[in-house]
Amino acid sequence: MELRKLEQKEHGNTRKLWETVFSEDTREFLDYYYFLKTRDNEIFVMEEEGRICSMIHLNPYTLRIEEDFRLCHYIVGVATGEPFRKRGYMGMLLRRAMQEMYGRKEPFTFLMPAAERIYTPYDFRFVYDQRQTEELKPEDFLRTPDTSVLFQDASLGDAREAAAFAETHFAGNSQVCARRDEAYYQTLMFEQQSERGGLRLIRAEGRLVGLFAYGDEDALEIREPLYLPEYEWAFQEAAARLAEERGRAVKLYAWEGGAKKQPLIMARLLHLETMLSCMKVRQGEEMDCSFAVLDSILPQNSRIWRIRGGADTNRKVLAQETEDSEGVITIGALAGLLFGYRSVKEAAREEDVFMTEHLKRELEKLQVLKTVCLNEIV
Repeated sequence: MELRKLEQKEHGNTRKLWETVFSEDTREFLDYYYFLKTRDNEIFVMEEEGRICSMIHLNPYTLRIEEDFRLCHYIVGVATGEPFRKRGYMGMLLRRAMQEMYGRKEPFTFLMPAAERIYTPYDFRFVYDQRQTEELKPEDFLRTPDTSVLFQDASLGDAREAAAFAETHFAGNSQVCARRDEAYYQTLMFEQQSERGGLRLIRAEGRLVGLFAYGDEDALEIREPLYLPEYEWAFQEAAARLAEERGRAVKLYAWEGGAKKQPLIMARLLHLETMLSCMKVRQGEEMDCSFAVLDSILPQNSRIWRIRGGADTNRKVLAQETEDSEGVITIGALAGLLFGYRSVKEAAREEDVFMTEHLKRELEKLQVLKTVCLNEIV
């Protein structure tokens, strides 16, 4: 059995395993994925006599983390053929991939888990809950017909305008999100078209006031609608019309009007110094503390860290190795804390975590990453 990273020209060799394990994916979607996404991704595999038995895909995204832009990888396509399961192959692939990403000083990696229990032992923790709706019929929306507002599917030539709209009006809404540039929206259009959908634009008086991605495979779905607040009525009209066009109810994902909050994305901290350097201290606070980190998979992170920040650092966190520790934090507990998914008090109660009262008070001064927006599918 051999674990190795495939060359780009070999990426297509994993399609058979994908088709076998993820049989719900359509040929159209896989044509898109293996034509476009595997051009610049990384794939690690376990092979036996030349046969790919297990795999993991790392898809690159440039993420905005507070004021920094960092290359991170989205883990997808984690799969093992039926005869080769329960041999620990997934764990071997995850560890190898994480070591490689650590070597590039990537702050964290993320994935959409099939089940939380699979990834918790590797110190992945939930960091993002997505608001969703149940299936909605056209009559469930606030209908406001207005002939001055136009709804149309975007073409590739509209990607630059879509990116400018997202950057101008929504880039500051999230502390962590993927950079939505022209290439991002072009790829998104291809992805949605492979799912019998597209990117729908909402225009009023000739200018772009909203957009959303949609797919219509097993169900009609709208993803991450973005619109100017004063045009929410136009979005609701657009969603209702889409449901009428397709003759079926529609479910909305990453919409603030969604009543259901679904844990969606788990993250794993990688190069801890890089991750800490992306963090900020709350306005008006001065922070200085130290703690030991326990990381059994990436032992390079297992050090005593001093973090400080305030007016003299322009609120940026500075991290360095030190000798005196005020506590012990596991890498998983730290992930939950940095992303604001767990409070300092909750993190302090986790197994193998110890914090002095001073350390707790200092960590409360961190500006945690509570506003996360990671709605990518692959």
